[in-house]
Amino acid sequence: MTTIAVLGNGRVGGNLAAALTRAGHEVTAVDRTPGAAARAARDARIVINATPGEGSLDRLVGLREELRDKILVDVSNATVDGPDGLPGALIYPGSSLAEQLQEALPHTRVVKTLNTMLFPVMTAPAMLTRAPDAFLSGEDPQAKQTVRELLVDLGWQKEWITDLGGIQTARATEAAILFVPHVIRSSGFAPFAISIAR
Repeated sequence: MTTIAVLGNGRVGGNLAAALTRAGHEVTAVDRTPGAAARAARDARIVINATPGEGSLDRLVGLREELRDKILVDVSNATVDGPDGLPGALIYPGSSLAEQLQEALPHTRVVKTLNTMLFPVMTAPAMLTRAPDAFLSGEDPQAKQTVRELLVDLGWQKEWITDLGGIQTARATEAAILFVPHVIRSSGFAPFAISIAR
């Protein structure tokens, strides 16, 4: 059992918090109540960023001391909203939210994952007709191993998890968000994930 704070209690955060609780972890889901994020982050071993990506950097920099020596799992994508409310342009072109977080929080071990799929797939990857991929980006091998184990708890088979390397590789997976609005407009809001055919 691991103590986990999930920052953000919308569809993504709520889904992750419920699934991790079912898997036996001690989970606190955090809303915007003043001081709640700081308290939860201080008490957790792992913090999951499921807040809207456009405001994540400012929110998490405000928790610098609470996040010291913690694993920060970033599942968000930083984009501006398109005209129909779907993701638009990247906020950090040529970089990524994960890189910005790691630079701003040097004493926190940032791991990027689960950001290349619609939220239901994060906790039920077997729902798809073909095996999806979950990608890991981060500088700390031990932190990535811990996150890999969390993904297994969420139903990800080990062979579906690919370690891409350092945090800079997150700019590639974050750019995959640019597929999402086009796929949704074409096929509707049905669960899907980016995967690599091998």
